[in-house]
Amino acid sequence: MRAELNHRLTYRYEAPVQLGEHRLCLRPRAQGHQRLIHHTLQITPEPFHSHELLAASGDAIERVRFRGSTDLLQLEARSLVETRQAAPLLTCFNGLEPSLPYPRGLLNHDLLGALEGWLPNGQHDPSAVELAQDALMGSNQQVLPFLQQLMEMIQDRVKYTQRHVGPAWPAGRTLRERVGSCRDLAMLMMECCRSVGLPARFVSGYHLAEPAPETYDLHAWTEIYLPGAGWRGFDPSAGGEITSRYIVLVSSSKPDLSAAVQGSFTGPPATTSHLSWTIDADVEPRPVASSSQTMVQAA
Repeated sequence: MRAELNHRLTYRYEAPVQLGEHRLCLRPRAQGHQRLIHHTLQITPEPFHSHELLAASGDAIERVRFRGSTDLLQLEARSLVETRQAAPLLTCFNGLEPSLPYPRGLLNHDLLGALEGWLPNGQHDPSAVELAQDALMGSNQQVLPFLQQLMEMIQDRVKYTQRHVGPAWPAGRTLRERVGSCRDLAMLMMECCRSVGLPARFVSGYHLAEPAPETYDLHAWTEIYLPGAGWRGFDPSAGGEITSRYIVLVSSSKPDLSAAVQGSFTGPPATTSHLSWTIDADVEPRPVASSSQTMVQAA
């Protein structure tokens, strides 16, 4: 699939404010099953300093700093991206599909950060552990049946809803409330997978669903590291493995580092801001050969 994306975000402030440093995750991933052909980012007011950095996840992040006062911050990211479908997982396993729970000692130490639980002591949320154990039953402790059953159970126990503000909920709250946004479901699946030894991380990006909705929005899903296949995306909101119609912006073992825009401002007491955004996508499906904090979250 080839897609031309135009993502515009506009922050308007009640009074002139001084903008703090902002962390921007608006550049689509440029490796793996995704190729970034072209990308531009226009920022108003123009920053006096900006620099790109390579995040721990391998994604490109931009940090910007501003001078003076403004009542407006506008960002417009234009990107041309090509994606291709990953190889079938069973082909990658070549008859050696890993069984669960996966032994922690067999993993590359680089992946250990993607195994930590949400709780401050690094332990996993007990409710997520219980859900993961339920999903293991009947899966013969094989990874693909486990993942499919886990997504089905998440959809059965949690009603999907949109929620544009605030961080991803912990697994326990999502299961208790029985309702959650795509990032809440992604967090829940991530915690469940980690509890059975599968490294997992949070992903923010776009799902260019077909048929196209009236408006596009940011989306969140989970990437699981599967020995022999590497990082592979699974969307608990849709109940399956991601397709070539998903475009990754950023991934992280910590969901709060995946916000498209994260920063701060200072101004007169009680100054508030209003955010509006649009995401336009021109999609050309075709096979592609190999070769005070401000935060925007996936819905």
